[in-house]
Amino acid sequence: MIEIDNISKRFGDVVALDNVSLRINDGEIVGLLGLNGAGKSTLMRLLVGLLVPSEGRITVDGIDVAQQPDIVRHKLGVLPDTAGLYKRLTARENIAYFARLQGMDEPAIASACENLIELLGMETIAERYADGFSLGERMKTALARAIVHGPDHILLDEPTNGLDVITTRAVRRLLHAQKAAGKCVLFSSHLMYEVENLCDRVVVIARGRIVADGTVNDVVAATGCASLEEAFVQLSEIKEQDNVAHA
Repeated sequence: MIEIDNISKRFGDVVALDNVSLRINDGEIVGLLGLNGAGKSTLMRLLVGLLVPSEGRITVDGIDVAQQPDIVRHKLGVLPDTAGLYKRLTARENIAYFARLQGMDEPAIASACENLIELLGMETIAERYADGFSLGERMKTALARAIVHGPDHILLDEPTNGLDVITTRAVRRLLHAQKAAGKCVLFSSHLMYEVENLCDRVVVIARGRIVADGTVNDVVAATGCASLEEAFVQLSEIKEQDNVAHA
């Protein structure tokens, strides 16, 4: 379980997150929605200990992220907003390298790499150097690298960006399998249909505050809109108007 308790984060005079509280339960996929600059990336960086909160506390399975970030990172599988592959390594070598960083032994690494390569349809790129990969090929490799060690909790930033239809369906199956295994998944996306297909809950963040938290149907019904996309736009615009009114 991931628990975010009254988190705020400031960069000088800029308030990136303002008193945010959120719980992500085991066996649950939560979609995180927000406009660019809403605070999604800041929240993700706080969760993995790359930033320290100005106020509040984040725990993963009861472990304080700020106090014990290395222990927490071992529990997390993280797909950041940039793939950051080592271009002079093959796809398989990129995956295996991160598995070694997580302390896996060689037989386990070989088995995990083979399973992920098959699952994500990476057979044609497994032995190719990452330099020159397409966006979709980079994303597949980065996703495999993020979960090769079998993490308890998974943080994904736009995981289906650039993927073809077949691979996108494979990613969905993979995430549903993680959920069935009792893991929690935080899934950030701008693709409303992906959120609707994948997520048990939707959290909308605007100007550093959570403005909605519930099932897709709950969020849509609360706004009186006809779709999640319309509800998201309305919630984001309301928050923008509130900030202008208080300026």
